[in-house]
Formats: sequence, structure tokens, C-alpha cells
Amino acid sequence: MKKVLVIGYVWPEPNSSAAGTHMMSLLNAFKAQNWQVEFATPAQRTEHMVNLDEYGITSQSIALNCESFDEYVKAYNPDIVMFDRFMMEEQFGWRVDKHCPNAIKILDTEDLQCLRNARHEAHKGEREFTTNDLHSDIAKREIAAILRCDLSLIISSYEMELLNSVFKVEPSLLHHLPFMVDLSALPKTTKSFDERAHFMTIGNFRHAPNWDAVLYLQKIWPLIRKQLPKAELHIYGSYPPPKATALNNPKTGFLIKGWADDAYEVMQSARVCLAPLRFGAGIKGKLLEAMIMQTPSVTTNIGAEGMHNDLPWPGKVANNTDDFANAAVELYTNQADFEHAQQAGKTLLNTLYDKVKLSTGLINKIDSISKDLKAHREKNFTGQMLKHHTMRSTQYMAQWIAEKNKKLD
Repeated sequence: MKKVLVIGYVWPEPNSSAAGTHMMSLLNAFKAQNWQVEFATPAQRTEHMVNLDEYGITSQSIALNCESFDEYVKAYNPDIVMFDRFMMEEQFGWRVDKHCPNAIKILDTEDLQCLRNARHEAHKGEREFTTNDLHSDIAKREIAAILRCDLSLIISSYEMELLNSVFKVEPSLLHHLPFMVDLSALPKTTKSFDERAHFMTIGNFRHAPNWDAVLYLQKIWPLIRKQLPKAELHIYGSYPPPKATALNNPKTGFLIKGWADDAYEVMQSARVCLAPLRFGAGIKGKLLEAMIMQTPSVTTNIGAEGMHNDLPWPGKVANNTDDFANAAVELYTNQADFEHAQQAGKTLLNTLYDKVKLSTGLINKIDSISKDLKAHREKNFTGQMLKHHTMRSTQYMAQWIAEKNKKLD
């Protein structure tokens, strides 16, 4: 039985974020192999975190910059260590290398943080994003973490191409793994066109692209409301701040609903999902949930990026306020367009998001690397060099902080 240690950036919250859903899919994929799985994180526990015990997954709180992790990881002695985002690899990777050198190191990028950050900076500067924006300190850190690991999981086909073409990362170090959907659990039927009403959007308010989308909807919504004066926009998401709840306006139908007990239910009750994302990275959980509940969506190029390859989008894609509003109204009022979008969503789910195919591919990749880990690593000289030099500085800084903390205690 293989032993897997997953070092998380946060506790999984599948009902709060796409990242939480994706993490649970990975944990369950490992458990399905009858592997022993433990989740460890230095993050504080949260009100919406999942109960991992119910899934047969043990958990452990760990500390940053502390030698206690050394004893912990030696005692657990994992065969596979997966880091949740590059920051966790920076913090704990050198300790894993030192005490469990034969453990396969996997980086779950969630989405490329350097891409998300570069687009955010370009958006704040009110300019078009270019690949030159990617040459940042965050990119240097993230790509270094990818090179130090034996395998990195990349959620978007766009990001796979970016890593190959811009950063020249060796393809053998990367594995494309979008969200894994259990096709056997998809609803056979959902509410019909006539049974649905209103528009909706959903997303963690702490996620900058989601909050920006809410602000952008304030500009788009009056254009929709002008054509559909009785329509409402229901905005759901975890952790709504006061600045969000202050936007609630029943008079105009712009309604901040906050936490949704059942995201799928509120998704299938709406006729159209709106996701006017202007920056971000990865693939978008809300748009996948829309496909699952057969709810047509209107999004931007960034929203649809890496999610449908050459297949038709299950709704419409628009990139300015007028086009977005008109696309939303057309989907909302045209039953034929609505049902055509539903069918496109079913095709996408079956073609690109089949959990059985995706999890089998992941396990086969891990098994292939484990058969000759030494040879796999020898092909990645740059990664070995980074471990030798770069991680020394991280190691010594962590040890200095640990010693400093001892004196403070």
C-alpha cells in the first residue's frame, strides 16, 4: 500500500471554491487505489472545511519553519508527497528531500499563480496582458517549484501550452489534469426552460477575479434589466464582505445572496449563469457546475479559456458590456439557443471531464515515474541544480527562523 502525504495550502472547502473541489477529487482518486492518504496543512481550520474523516483520510496540523515537520515526515515516511500550490513546495520541499529522498514529489498548481497575478496587474494598469507580464518574481518561484518536483498537475490546456512555449518546461514533468467529473452521478434531468427563472453567478468573494466580476456585473446588469425588467440577478458565494452585501439592491433585482447551502440547486434553478471574468487563470468551477446542472452560461474569453478546446461553448462568449448583456438576454429568451447550449455542455463533460479516464491517466503517470524515479530525475538536470543551490537558501532561512522562534519561546 502506497502512503500519500498531501501538504495543503488551506483546508479543503469543496462547497466554497473550485480549488477545494479539485483537491477532494485528487484525494479520492488516491483513496480509490487503496492508498493510505493523509492531509496536512499549516492553515487555520475554517467553518466550511470538509470532514476528511468521512472519506477515510487522516489529517494533521503542521507548523511553518519548524523542525517538528522533520520528525513528522520521517515517521510517516510517505511514498508520494503532493504540494498544494508552489508556496507549500517552497516551505516543505527541502525537508521532504532531506528526510524522504525517494518520495515522488508532485505539485498541484491548482492554476498558474504567475498567470493569475500577471493578468491582475495588467487589469489594474488598464492595459492588455502580454506574455512579458509573466516574467515576474512569482513566475521565477513557481517555475522553480515545478522544476524541483517530479510531476506537476496543470489544470488548463492553455497553461500546458504556456509552460511549454514560454517557459520551456520539459513535457515529461507536466500532466494535464482538468476537473474530474463523475459522469455516472450526473443528473438525468434538470429543471426545464420554463421551470427556471432569473440569472445567477457564484464564487468565493475572497477570490479577486470573482469580486471583480461582481463589480463588472454592476455595469452589465442595467443593460440586461432594461430588456428584461422583471429579471433578477442572484449572486452567491462564501465569505461575502460588507462591501459586497452593501451592493444588495432589491429595487433593481441585483441581489447579494451570499452562502449557498446547495450550489447545484441554485445553479439549476437559474436560467442562465453569468461569469464576466476579466482576469484569472485555470479553469472555472462555476462554469463546470453550470454544465453539470445543464445551465447555459455567458462568460468571457478568459472564463472559457482552457475549458472547451475546439468544441462549442455551452452558451455564449462575449468580452464587452453590450455584447455580454445582449448574449445573456438572447440565451434567457430563446429556448432553442438554451437547449442547444445544454447539449453542448453534455458533450464537453463526456469528452473532456470524465473522472474515470482522467484519474486512470494520473495513476498511470505516477506509476510510470515510480518504476524508475532515478532515471526520471536524471533527465531533469535543471531541477536537480535548483534543489542543490536555490533550496539551500530556503533551508537556511527556515532554520534561522526556527532558531529565532526558539529564543522567543
